[in-house]
Amino acid sequence: MPLSEDEQRILSEIESHLYESDPRLAREVAETTVYRHAFRNIKWASLGFVAGVALMVLLLSTSYLLSFGGFLLMLISLLFLEHNARKLGKAGLEQMTQTMRGGGLRDVVGGAGAKMRDRFGRPDNRDN
Repeated sequence: MPLSEDEQRILSEIESHLYESDPRLAREVAETTVYRHAFRNIKWASLGFVAGVALMVLLLSTSYLLSFGGFLLMLISLLFLEHNARKLGKAGLEQMTQTMRGGGLRDVVGGAGAKMRDRFGRPDNRDN
């Protein structure tokens, strides 16, 4: 249901007041989505799974008990990942992948590549 003109005016006044009083909070609220927390948890769970695999493989020859701890870390990480994937849902996954396609990941990786090219004096061949 669309807002009336008075409601839109009141919201724009509230927004402008927020930008004036606390611009950092306003920027954070504008950039944060509902799905960001679940996606962050999925990334941590993936990291925990990889660490569990590494622990299990590396410690299998020395200690079965510590290797079992790596297996438990893998299991807990997968359960945590599954729980947050359900929270994220299909709509949240699509929104987060569109955000990453928009250049977020490319800026991180591409920025590092550009710095290295500048450091070593190599030209950027992306235009060709």
